[in-house]
Amino acid sequence: MMTGKRLVISALVLAIVQIGFLSWIIAGRAAILRSGKEVLLKIEPIDPRDLLRGDYIILGYDISRIPVKMIANVPADKFSSDDTSIVVRLKKGADGYWVPTTAWFGKAPTPAGADEADISGHVAAGWDLRSEGMTIAPDYGIERFYLPEGQGIAIQDDMRVRPFGIKLALSADGTAQIKALMDGDKTLFEEPLY
Repeated sequence: MMTGKRLVISALVLAIVQIGFLSWIIAGRAAILRSGKEVLLKIEPIDPRDLLRGDYIILGYDISRIPVKMIANVPADKFSSDDTSIVVRLKKGADGYWVPTTAWFGKAPTPAGADEADISGHVAAGWDLRSEGMTIAPDYGIERFYLPEGQGIAIQDDMRVRPFGIKLALSADGTAQIKALMDGDKTLFEEPLY
């Protein structure tokens, strides 16, 4: 009889911990969307469909390929990248889209200025750091955007004839969350806070 009570109490404690953890994740994402610094990145479509999850677009950005010569702290004796983090500093261009200006493996040595923003990503091991003209492809966690069923192909076709953008919210540490899909100045789809 006493072990039954312990089992119920243990199950309740475990459920409370799980609910707390999920709430913490959701609240963190919502905090970035609510109060993060907004930047707009120009996008290029790659693929419109996931059979299990519906329509989506895989997004390519100016920051999807970073020239190795843009990375300010590549050690002279380093021939390939480690599995590491990267910070890319962005600056708003005349057209309203933000573009990369410099990058660092690890952390940025100085905070971004008022007209700049830092986005954090991850670089896999093995990227060539010495050959002329080489680039690396960081993962920022913002490479997919899911759309309402049946709209992915139409939007992808439109992207081929006019500019689209993704509005991001960046936290102070550079974590990015997609806030909205933009067609010029028009918001097509906005991510809910919760």
